[in-house]
Amino acid sequence: MPQQTHTPDRQLDSFGLLLKQWRSQRGFSQLDLAVTSQVSQRHISFLESGRAKPSREMVLQLADVLEIPLRQQNLMLTTAGFAPIHAETDLSAPEMASVRKALDFMLQQQEPYPAIVVDRYWNLLLTNKAATRLLTAFISPEQLQTHFYRDGKINLMRAMFHPQGLRPFVVNWEDFSGHLLQRLHREAIAEGESEQSKTLLDELMRYPGIAEVWHGSERLAQNTLLLTVHLKRADLDLQFFSTIATLGTPYDITLQELRIECLFPADETTERNWKLVG
Repeated sequence: MPQQTHTPDRQLDSFGLLLKQWRSQRGFSQLDLAVTSQVSQRHISFLESGRAKPSREMVLQLADVLEIPLRQQNLMLTTAGFAPIHAETDLSAPEMASVRKALDFMLQQQEPYPAIVVDRYWNLLLTNKAATRLLTAFISPEQLQTHFYRDGKINLMRAMFHPQGLRPFVVNWEDFSGHLLQRLHREAIAEGESEQSKTLLDELMRYPGIAEVWHGSERLAQNTLLLTVHLKRADLDLQFFSTIATLGTPYDITLQELRIECLFPADETTERNWKLVG
């Protein structure tokens, strides 16, 4: 992780600095951003240097062009002196009833194969029965409770990388864990790194052997159509590939950060073996 600088908090929290960071991250020059957002390059420069103060509409216009996540849009609005506009509604709230119904329908339709719903930090929010069977086929409910429950949720990254989690049962551990680390890193950058995502990455990197996996993760094998997770315990041998879905055009932070992941058998052996998991 990069070392902390001694930049004053007010500068770290400034709208101009955040705008410059997101512009650079998205690969935009000041001219690119000016042309795409139909704002003068001089004004973009003044916004980044703090010589000009943006209007609320300007913040949202630039955030839209740069495809900045809703959580980070709220931060940009706050640093520019405006109130946040995007809500973060708990999935159990009454106004989320229609969304929960749709998610439950998707999970049920995936039976008899596993499906899960996670948040941006890979906390498990919803599962179908098949996903619960898969997880408990390799980790006992007692171990799940002891090692992987935090604030009432199971963190799937922790359950995968912890030595007492799924890790001992992953046959293609080096390739699959390297892929997950790269994915977690890319998501943290693309969605705006937070203290929670940094804390999770730091925790994973402290597990035995994970630093070595990270350093070799750019050399992953590319000689296969799909990267599967290959799980094996005694006579139980399973290989799954996954698809990932998100909700379209969300205006709520919780909804934007939801991920629905469905697992499918990667071969006929898995199809046969999965029928035996009850």
